[in-house]
Amino acid sequence: MTLDDLAFLLSDEGQRWLADVGQMEISPQTHLQIASWLRQKLPRTQAQAVLETVVLRQHAVAKFSRAAEMYFVRAALEQASAEMVAQHRARRFANLGCAQIADLGCGIGGDAIALAAIAEVTGVEWEPVRLAMAQENVRVYGYGDQFHPLQADLHNLTPLADMDAFFFDPARRDGQGRRFFSLAQYRPPLSLIDAWRKVVPDTAVKISPGVNYTELPDDAEVEFVSLGGEMKEGVLWYGHFHSGVSRRATLLPDGHTLTTADLPSEPIPSTEPKAYLYEPDGAVIRAHLVQAVAAQLGANQVDDSIAYLTGETAVATPFARCFAIEDWFPFQLKQLRYYLRERQVGSVTIKKRGSPLEPDKLQRQLRLSGPKENHRFLFLTHVLGEPSVIVATEEMKA
Repeated sequence: MTLDDLAFLLSDEGQRWLADVGQMEISPQTHLQIASWLRQKLPRTQAQAVLETVVLRQHAVAKFSRAAEMYFVRAALEQASAEMVAQHRARRFANLGCAQIADLGCGIGGDAIALAAIAEVTGVEWEPVRLAMAQENVRVYGYGDQFHPLQADLHNLTPLADMDAFFFDPARRDGQGRRFFSLAQYRPPLSLIDAWRKVVPDTAVKISPGVNYTELPDDAEVEFVSLGGEMKEGVLWYGHFHSGVSRRATLLPDGHTLTTADLPSEPIPSTEPKAYLYEPDGAVIRAHLVQAVAAQLGANQVDDSIAYLTGETAVATPFARCFAIEDWFPFQLKQLRYYLRERQVGSVTIKKRGSPLEPDKLQRQLRLSGPKENHRFLFLTHVLGEPSVIVATEEMKA
């Protein structure tokens, strides 16, 4: 999409086309037909811009409450923070009293929206279309006067010394869409961000939740954030944002949090499975805070290297899902198949940690023949170093 295409979308005519196409049923089966019809009515690039915007708005509903009015390019939408995650992060800027914030690499404005709700925001972006979209998207939320666009290449831009805080959202994919997992591959890399931090120390950096753990800097608080049980992103907090703990796990939408201050003073030993199995939230696992949950629950890990916990009682916790254990034994396909057949199990949910087995392949190999409603959870894992399967009958609801 070009700036001219975006200008067309923002025009009265463009708005009418977006409204009309937005009412159509767009699916893989109808997409080509609608695209051909649009190309008969509009110039090719405008037709493409209308259809792409409508499709991306449908995808964006999962992230933004006002997606139906917003503008996107696919790659930037994929990288954009979910609205609730951005709002959670913005509260930390608000608590620090930041009045002037630079959103560096603002993309289509996902984070700028939340930041502009609490401060004046300078959005820096090299891509002119993304920057124009950011300005429009912030306006959609009612904070247009708080957002000041600046088209610039961060590699050549002098650090903005008049800011109270920086928020960096570096590109984490290459031109083909492949993810970067190393901080050194980010654009801009962490080395450039470190140079900017010398000017404004109060800085936050969005990172991939799958970042190489050995690359995490010692002088940052690292927060891993999940939303509705799904791991979303990590954040490096520097300067006065650093709360004095090295790692934090935050679970949205409720905002439950664990930190390294919650870890037990001595490691809790691992044991064989007991009556219940706990599956910690992904943010807890990425923050290496499984033992903090174990301490809260009076539970143990089933293996020193595995993030499954076990206990004698079912304790309600936001930090883990709880399952009632029926049995467990060393993994052997024939034994597991016999076990399930004897109990006339007709469906299973397969989970794994530390197992090389492929759930889809195992699902076929089990040859289940019982009634579908007779269901089990299968946890492929290690128990005290031995490849094992834990069979659970149900998830215990808090």
